[in-house]
Amino acid sequence: MKKGYKLLISVVVCLLAGAIGSLFTAASVSTWYITLVKPSFNPPSWVFGPVWTALYIMMGIALYLVWAKAGAKGAVKGKGMKEAMKLFFTQLWLNILWSLLFFGLRNPLFALIGIVLLWLMILWTIISFYKIEKKAAYLLIPYILWVSFAAVLNFAIVLLN
Repeated sequence: MKKGYKLLISVVVCLLAGAIGSLFTAASVSTWYITLVKPSFNPPSWVFGPVWTALYIMMGIALYLVWAKAGAKGAVKGKGMKEAMKLFFTQLWLNILWSLLFFGLRNPLFALIGIVLLWLMILWTIISFYKIEKKAAYLLIPYILWVSFAAVLNFAIVLLN
């Protein structure tokens, strides 16, 4: 498969995950979410869309860089590559699950458990990607930092509500 197609597929898959998560978010953000007591460091709602879009694009590029290495000379093959891809798609699924738990089910406590699992899976993915393509791992650092912030925010919402 040509590199351009791999890049496009990788980015679209990540943006699609974001779109699926936003289906749960959209239904609650202007109703249930506004009723919650939030900490003083809660960003304005308009910040989340652009930040997540940028993160999903960076995630897609990271996925592409690892996927592109699959056919490259001297690339990690077999188990290492399969593990990295499985980890990536598991964390992507957990990303969607968090939106379902927090906004869809309106359950910040379950979402907190979910985001801790997501954070661990992102870390594991970064470590796995680093062994294959360092740039891909670096592209996931803003993602884990944002999820760290989101976890603190989620925890504060649990405490305040």
